[in-house]
This record gives sequence, structure tokens and C-alpha cells, in this order.
Amino acid sequence: MASRRRLKKDIDYLCFEVISDCYNYNYLHPENKDEVMEIVKNTIVSRNELIARVNHPDGKDNAKIVKAYYKAVYTDLIKNVDESFQKLSNLIKKK
Repeated sequence: MASRRRLKKDIDYLCFEVISDCYNYNYLHPENKDEVMEIVKNTIVSRNELIARVNHPDGKDNAKIVKAYYKAVYTDLIKNVDESFQKLSNLIKKK
């Protein structure tokens, strides 16, 4: 990653996109409110954990360890966002 600041912005952007899509779906289909709110809660928890991980990296002295650490954070971000979108997509398919 080029910078922690950019990574934090990516985390915020992707998580808020999931949340935005959830609220849009919830507005159009209020009967699934509990399931949609569970996706939102999980996304917020994931976002907070990722931001905490970015703020406290492991192995500050070794550049390779730091690079691998941030790469793992970015991979977890993509995985969590993809899982959230999959859950929302499954709700949409049920409809």
C-alpha cells in the first residue's frame, strides 16, 4: 500500500458502499429489515476492526513484514466486502 491514509479511505469507501446498498434495498423491501440490518452491523464491525489493524501494524522495523501485514489487511477488506455483497445478493434473489 502506498499509505495508511489511502488504505483507510478505501476501507471507508467500500464499507459505506455496502451499507448504502443495504439501506437502498431496505427502503424498497422493508419486509427483510432484520436480515439487512445484520449485514450492516457485520460490515460496521468489520470496518472498525480493519481500521484498528491499520492503525497498529506488526513488525514496524522490518519493511517486508509491514508490507505483508498491509497486504493481508487489504485482502481481508476485499473478502469481507465481497461476503457482505453476496449476502445482500442472496436476499435480492429470494425476492
